[in-house]
Amino acid sequence: MAAPVWFISLAGLGAVYLTVIFLRLLPYLTLYLRKPKDLLRCYGSWAVITGPTTGLGRSMAMELAGRGFNLILLDHNPDNLIEVSNTIKKSHPSVQTRSVVFDLSLIGTEEGDEAARRLREAVEAVANDDNGGGVGLLVNNAAVAKPGALYFHEVDVERLVTMIRVNAMGLTEVTAAVLPAMVRRGRGAIVNVGSGSTVAVPAFPLYTVYSSTKRYVEQLSRTLYVEYKSKGIDVQLQVPFYVHTNMLTSAIKDRMLLPAFVATADDYTRAAARWIGHGHIAVPDARQQLQWFLAAFVPDFAHNWYRLRKHLQHRAILWNLN
Repeated sequence: MAAPVWFISLAGLGAVYLTVIFLRLLPYLTLYLRKPKDLLRCYGSWAVITGPTTGLGRSMAMELAGRGFNLILLDHNPDNLIEVSNTIKKSHPSVQTRSVVFDLSLIGTEEGDEAARRLREAVEAVANDDNGGGVGLLVNNAAVAKPGALYFHEVDVERLVTMIRVNAMGLTEVTAAVLPAMVRRGRGAIVNVGSGSTVAVPAFPLYTVYSSTKRYVEQLSRTLYVEYKSKGIDVQLQVPFYVHTNMLTSAIKDRMLLPAFVATADDYTRAAARWIGHGHIAVPDARQQLQWFLAAFVPDFAHNWYRLRKHLQHRAILWNLN
């Protein structure tokens, strides 16, 4: 007896679905089967990292130091820069570090212009380094997400402006300060840390300005990838979903997130370092990559309904904490 048409149709759709998932997973399988890329040899001996004192930025600083990179560390807090620099030197005595105090929320002001000048001087100072020469890698990690899940009209406008300055304008200014030296050398890599709020879902309500700034980072990264690939510079958007950092309060993480899909900062950055130079966009954590695959098959209206419901729960938790 022949199978019904509806059964054949569903089986065909299932086969297509599994094929798409396999093709999306294939780059991950090939990446882990081949020898890791020698980032120092490919790009140079120095890396610039923004926001290296906590969370993903700190883990990335330690990961790159472990791979032999010398580091230019950029943060707004001088005491935190001293602490993380000392920690790196203690763990990796051969690694050199330089610190640049740069409050990215002051972009466009006299203080911000002065900090940008110091960053350019630091980049030029290491341009003739004997161990491979100059800044080969930039990791734009610094970002502001707080005050968190609130309606647009509930947030003080100055906090929204600060978010735009740090997440979008600050990233742009730092990139503009580092990129010319890479162009002169004909090699380098820029890693911009994006967000799952822009690649996996159509909207991210109650985190509106945060996700909008990350959308800017996504488009900037995609376009710079095309613009500079022929000049020997790899530009990549790396997309974390939920990670154990201070971007979300512990109350929200404990009550609202599935532990199996929340990566630790160290696990995430270990995978992230392997992905540098492999394509224009990457979701480094395999579990989060699976989330991304599955999200593509959910219609926009369902995403929007679910996200608004979840983020209203985030908002309720924040109100209770305050």
